[in-house]
Amino acid sequence: MDAGHETALEATPQGSLRVALSGRWVTVDVAAERSRILEGVGKATGRIDCSGRGIADWDSTLLALLRALQAYGDESGLPVVLEDMPAGLTRLLSLASAVAPRRDVPRPSVRTGLLAGVGERVAELVRSAGELLAFLGDSLLSLGRLLRGRAVFRPVDLWLVIQDSGVRALPIVALISALVGMILAFVGAYQLRAFGAEVFIAAGVGLGMVREMAPVMTGILLAGRSGAAFAADNGTIRVNEEVDAFETMGVSPFDFLVMPRILAMALMMPMLCLYSNLMGILGGAAVGWAMFGIPLAQYFEETWAAVRLTDFGIGVGKALIFGVAVAVAGCLRGLQCGRSAAAVGLAATSAVVTGIVAVIVIDSVAAVMSTVLGI
Repeated sequence: MDAGHETALEATPQGSLRVALSGRWVTVDVAAERSRILEGVGKATGRIDCSGRGIADWDSTLLALLRALQAYGDESGLPVVLEDMPAGLTRLLSLASAVAPRRDVPRPSVRTGLLAGVGERVAELVRSAGELLAFLGDSLLSLGRLLRGRAVFRPVDLWLVIQDSGVRALPIVALISALVGMILAFVGAYQLRAFGAEVFIAAGVGLGMVREMAPVMTGILLAGRSGAAFAADNGTIRVNEEVDAFETMGVSPFDFLVMPRILAMALMMPMLCLYSNLMGILGGAAVGWAMFGIPLAQYFEETWAAVRLTDFGIGVGKALIFGVAVAVAGCLRGLQCGRSAAAVGLAATSAVVTGIVAVIVIDSVAAVMSTVLGI
């Protein structure tokens, strides 16, 4: 289509399009020839004139081509002038132009080669690492504002998150921890029975719960419970464009949405870990007393002799780190959420996976460091 020349468009009932180029009418199949039509437009300079004079019957093919012309004009800086278009077509074009295209809708996956797939994964990993570092940096800045008393958030929000992540998590933590303590007692008894040393079940359960199982199981439970909730809450807030409203009002989203959740998890995880220790030891004691006849006084005496204060410190310290990691994973995935309802579910799922992986990786690093340091 030559710029500066009147170009007439006419849709036919058969789904084709009659296009007048330099006064000569030609019939084209829009689905097959759209790229050729746009290539002709690409050679233009000045502006693109489209006249709908004389159009009687038209269908969506004409609308699609005009939208493609407008998109090309926006990209190339060429104004698109539409004249004498049918009233219904003009209204449809206005509606289509008023709504921005959705960019977060999942697209059908295209199969790529092995090397291309590896490259895409590496690039995605680097991008994710950069976003994580930026998120941690903004969180530290928010923490600095909090310590200086300049952070903007409501204290009631902090207490609500503490209640939801701490008090309301007690039943599930108690159930899982007691069952894990029972399992450790049964597994230990199976090995120790051969030596007649069932009394050492107490030491195995105590050390296993205090150093490893209590912080890890509590971290995994909170990743599936609170981490998903954080991602869903922040994702919904982002879908509703409330994050943009915070930024417009000059309020940092990190102060209002991230910092209360990180503080709540940092406070609650060590306490939940201690509670998990208690329930796990009680579960092991129940098995030792009911199944192997170990007196409760002797069981608790053996546990007290085997578990050191350092072991409690290691477990509680790991729980603190796990809590911060779970909160960061949930808030990060929530703020990375797209603009659709489906994206909220994807963000919650990603937060759970990220939180659990972070807990396992941190625990592995802590185990290696403990072994190297001899503690």
